[in-house]
Amino acid sequence: MNKINYQKELDKIIEVNQREDFLPSLFLHCCCAPCTSYTIEYLSKYFKITVFYYNSNISPVKEYEKRKRELTRLISSMPLANKVDFYDCDYNGGDFENIARGYEHCPEGGERCFRCYELRLRKTVQTACDLGFDYFCTTLSISPLKNSQKINEIGFSLQDEYDIKWLPSDFKKREGYKRSIELSREYNLYRQNFCGCIYSIDNKKREFEKEYGGR
Repeated sequence: MNKINYQKELDKIIEVNQREDFLPSLFLHCCCAPCTSYTIEYLSKYFKITVFYYNSNISPVKEYEKRKRELTRLISSMPLANKVDFYDCDYNGGDFENIARGYEHCPEGGERCFRCYELRLRKTVQTACDLGFDYFCTTLSISPLKNSQKINEIGFSLQDEYDIKWLPSDFKKREGYKRSIELSREYNLYRQNFCGCIYSIDNKKREFEKEYGGR
């Protein structure tokens, strides 16, 4: 089965909205400032964006708060085509613990991560529906380490459950990830070296020990 080019699917939606002179609202789940940088630079031309910070997977809380501060600083600093708002969600590490239970030993990028995608996207779509947005989406697909096919599969599944449209995307396309690195340098953004959860931290430790012999 051929993989879908979700960037082209996004292009089609943007084209239709522009032809109809329609600026839709977008509730955009964001994981961190670096991943958000290119995404809002690009999408703010075509959508009225509210950034949604819900990431109960991030550990410890100090790391969670640091990423949130960087994200709000970025939004307030970037010159964007249309104003971007920020919507915060209270931290609840128990949400992630519940979906990760029994999947603690899954490899990075496996079923535990897919459950984490679904957790964050479900919270996003529920909140977006409550607030009356036209679309929901996430910045997660900009990372080369994230499974864009799975992210979009979950997004479309949630679209079928809720009365709101999923915005298909693969933000790493067209050098989106490269642009996010450039913007991170320009705005001196904190770039974390692990996804966020305690298991991704452990994975980084194992990689280090494998390369340097535990020194």
